[in-house]
Amino acid sequence: MSAVAYDSLLSTTAVISTVFQFLSGAMICRKYIQKKSTGDSSGVPFICGFLSCSFWLRYGVLTNEQSIVLVNIIGSTLFLVYTLIYYVFTVNKRACVKQFGFVLIVLVAVILFTNRLEDQRDRMIHVTGIVCCIVTVCFFAAPLASLLHVIRAKNSESLPLPLIATSFLVSLQWLIYGILISDSFIQIPNFLGCILSLLQLCLFVLYPPRSYSGHGYKLVEQAVPF
Repeated sequence: MSAVAYDSLLSTTAVISTVFQFLSGAMICRKYIQKKSTGDSSGVPFICGFLSCSFWLRYGVLTNEQSIVLVNIIGSTLFLVYTLIYYVFTVNKRACVKQFGFVLIVLVAVILFTNRLEDQRDRMIHVTGIVCCIVTVCFFAAPLASLLHVIRAKNSESLPLPLIATSFLVSLQWLIYGILISDSFIQIPNFLGCILSLLQLCLFVLYPPRSYSGHGYKLVEQAVPF
């Protein structure tokens, strides 16, 4: 198999697995619709997912990486739909609007700033890539508090195993793809994503869950991957 064919196969499988990961939000929204309430869950993961996918969509357009463009068109659309569903069923609509408004301001501000660098296309791509990395790394850092809780409690039942395993496989695919196309902005966040997922998987070995019926698996409802 040629290098080009291998790149194409890897990018295709990475796109498919990432879309399936994004679709986990549909199960959460289905519960909202059935209960006609979002309960005490937060809409921030959906809103942040929209922001992340929108930035990566911008990066894909600038670098002409069709796989990045495709997966993030799907991702940003799905997260926007999830956000709208959350808004319909949440009682705290004002907070949801404020959060989404803030994200839109950040998104527009970055786009306007990078548009001023149109005559310096390499710098335009570089700045956009840095923003994408910062946003993604911040999202990856979110579960660190959960890791500390697991270590203190010596019990991993608060970690959603299927979600973590899926995140590891998706991050690994994009890491390899980033290496093949020599794109450090794709490599760095996905390398960190692999490390974080591996750390969480190791905790399942070190501190086996005492029960899968505990409160911990409810975290899946809020831990929407982006």
